[in-house]
Amino acid sequence: MRNPTSKYRIAIAAAVMTLAGWTTALQAQTINVVLSGQNEVPAVETSATGSGTIVVGPDKSISGSIKTAGVVGTMAHIHSGKAGENGPVVVPLTKEGDNTWKVPANTKLSAEAYKAFQARALYINVHSAAQPDREIRTRLDAKAGIKDTLGGAPKSSY
Repeated sequence: MRNPTSKYRIAIAAAVMTLAGWTTALQAQTINVVLSGQNEVPAVETSATGSGTIVVGPDKSISGSIKTAGVVGTMAHIHSGKAGENGPVVVPLTKEGDNTWKVPANTKLSAEAYKAFQARALYINVHSAAQPDREIRTRLDAKAGIKDTLGGAPKSSY
């Protein structure tokens, strides 16, 4: 004769596993970024660098900032484009102080831009007077360097 409690345990275990999957899908993704001229297309020889953190939520919200060094930035943007490609501006960043660029408050990605993010096809670049088209760049990689907002460790390195 089977123990009816084992059926309940199996059902509860399945429900917990399902909810855990949904919870993961509902977490914001925190991406630590590093910008360099070598990431530009084509590559730019520069001593300029940048780093920062961008957070993308499951509701398509995006926030965060980058700081640059060795460059007087004139513009910074999040663009759509796969690695090795250039693409259109998706989100213009706003300058704060001498070397900080922020995603404007309450910004949301369009459905198309969010799909591009999930496909690893968004990047950030900073422009300068010396390099008006592009000086430093990094990808917003949804698959690398991700840390969930509950404090988990990055799933892979960048």
